[in-house]
Amino acid sequence: MALGATFAALRHRNYRIWAAAGFVSVIGTWMQVLGVNWFVLAETGSATTMGFTVLLQALPTLVLSVWGGALADRVPAKPLLIGAQAAHALLAAGLAAVAVTGAGGLPAIYAISLATGAVSAIEGPVMGRWASTLVDRDSLGNALALGSLTNSAGRILGMSLGAVVVAAVGPALLFAANAASFAAVVVALFAVREGERHAGATATADAAPADGGIRAGFRYLLGQPVVLVALALSFVLGSLGRNYQVTMAAMSDGPLHGGASGYGFLSTVFAVGTVLGALFAARRAELGYAVLVGAGLLASGLQIVAGLAPGTLSFAAVILPVAAAAVVIDTTVGARAQLDTDYAMRGRVLAALAVTGSVSAAVGAPLLGWLAEHAGPRQTLVLAGTVTAVATAVAGVALDRLRERKLAHRLTRVLAVPAARPVRRVAATAARVVRPAGAGLAAATATAAGVVRPTGAGLVTAPAPAPLPVDRGAVAVRAPRRLPRRLPRRRPAG
Repeated sequence: MALGATFAALRHRNYRIWAAAGFVSVIGTWMQVLGVNWFVLAETGSATTMGFTVLLQALPTLVLSVWGGALADRVPAKPLLIGAQAAHALLAAGLAAVAVTGAGGLPAIYAISLATGAVSAIEGPVMGRWASTLVDRDSLGNALALGSLTNSAGRILGMSLGAVVVAAVGPALLFAANAASFAAVVVALFAVREGERHAGATATADAAPADGGIRAGFRYLLGQPVVLVALALSFVLGSLGRNYQVTMAAMSDGPLHGGASGYGFLSTVFAVGTVLGALFAARRAELGYAVLVGAGLLASGLQIVAGLAPGTLSFAAVILPVAAAAVVIDTTVGARAQLDTDYAMRGRVLAALAVTGSVSAAVGAPLLGWLAEHAGPRQTLVLAGTVTAVATAVAGVALDRLRERKLAHRLTRVLAVPAARPVRRVAATAARVVRPAGAGLAAATATAAGVVRPTGAGLVTAPAPAPLPVDRGAVAVRAPRRLPRRLPRRRPAG
């Protein structure tokens, strides 16, 4: 594809505005993440406590995302999104106040982290559904890939700037900068032209009503086996093949002997890999299930190789394409979850996707940590890679069968009514080749066509074709012309 196709979604004015605001907000968010982690670690000296703070931000997603999905399908998005940005800004300002004054201490940090997670859980499906209307259907996959690119680049820049700022003046400035970054999102919400948004397709027959609530969303998903298989595969790959923050730390501290510096180097390489993966996904004309299965098999195989890597550099060389494949997987699942479901249910589908990601992180991180501690980091990578490879292969077979079943159903439905068309074509051809000479040809052909033509609304009777010479090579074969009958000559009398 041409380079311009990599950034096809940027042709839409609304998306350009939204992407720029999102980049600013992502930078601020990652600056705040670094600031919170540093503040908790400095106060307690415990990495476990720091991880608990991260868990508090992710926990509300498991409970509240489904409510956010229902709201996304039922209420206007813009007022809710503006309110969410205001809440985020106030919470970030609260973190800055705690960092400056020390009021509330760690309990205040925990409470604000929990509230931030709750706002994000409700806001996420609403924002995802609204943002999908900024581009047309053909550009949606590219827009999601560019979103991954924005998040990866913003993460690298935010963490880098945050590390410099926190070392110089402390975390309070990071929290204040994040509070200010939400103003960019609010400005973008007002700058988007409503007339240029792309409304979703009309509801299909199998979609539940838009006001059906959470249970309607679950019922709808249960009737979408292809999407369910993709979500299940995303869960397995996310839990056992995506939590590289755990396995990279275990490998660097253990068999690679890289220490903290080695872990930082591997984290940087992983971040670069996510950028490359986002660029690859953006260049794809279509992100289909074949891409999902292929990326899953690639990531799983390389994960096994990573467990056998002898040193930090070789491990980093393997981690780079694994990170790229991880972004391709996430982008493809997100694209299919939106493109292959009804627009009226999109908010609830996005909520299910968010819950899947949160559960996979919550389950996978401690499981991989336990395995690395008891079986060893290398054995953990090999075992997890083998399990994800098998799961990807099984999901690939299931997706193929499910999609073939749908294809067969469509073919049956399409061919049911015009089943007699081939018969008519054969009959007409045969009539032209072996038609009888004389004036009865038109009547015979019309009769044959009428016998094999199915009856039904919308079908019109076509006139019978006029008799034409049959082309056999370059010679037109016509019926021989009959000569006039010669009468016998009379013999003269006498």
